[in-house]
Amino acid sequence: MGVDVSTTIEIARPRAEVADFAADPENAPAWYKNIRSVESLTEPPMTVGSRLRFVARFLGRRLEYVYEVRELDPGRRLVMSTADGPFAMETSYGWEDAEPGTTRMSLRNRGEPTGLSKISAPMMAGAIRRANQADLRRLKRLLEA
Repeated sequence: MGVDVSTTIEIARPRAEVADFAADPENAPAWYKNIRSVESLTEPPMTVGSRLRFVARFLGRRLEYVYEVRELDPGRRLVMSTADGPFAMETSYGWEDAEPGTTRMSLRNRGEPTGLSKISAPMMAGAIRRANQADLRRLKRLLEA
């Protein structure tokens, strides 16, 4: 069984502002509770093929993984997937206009746990959903302040 978790939120800020902030890897530790650091492994600016090393803490474990940018449509969509890490995961951001001056942001994580992680996939999906909801609320608070 795989993991596929989608969450959305509306943020009372223009789409370009939300997308620029959320897509900037340097801002990830400010709005993702579990991300401790991000290091660019390729020269900026971020483009398809860029690689980023993330250090996170999730379910009591320290995780280090490298994401590679697979899709980048600035202000609309960003897709990254693991190039190296504990299991294959893809993270997608989507941004669309909602009410005037408001952005609907979606955050999706999907992947295939391997080995013993397969057994805990349902628990992992629930934890990812709760974390994503909290992270999007944190992003909303930051950008609307």
